[in-house]
Amino acid sequence: MCHEPVRSYQYRFHPPESSGFERCIGFAWCSGCRIYSGNMVYVPRKRVLVDALASLPADDRDQLLRKEAALVDYLDSRGIGQH
Repeated sequence: MCHEPVRSYQYRFHPPESSGFERCIGFAWCSGCRIYSGNMVYVPRKRVLVDALASLPADDRDQLLRKEAALVDYLDSRGIGQH
């Protein structure tokens, strides 16, 4: 056990008009030992989620969203998901 804090990040997968809008992707990871977990999570429709990938070009964003480990590395390297 490395005793590093666990970080987390959630993002919406479905568009607002979708009945699945509240079903989101959630990640939790340890910066120290690089172990992560990804799951479908419930986020209420009215809760606004920060889009940490908003500033990226569409191709870069799509690439990160297809590779969980790369997404976690990207978020971690920018200090996103700190508690």
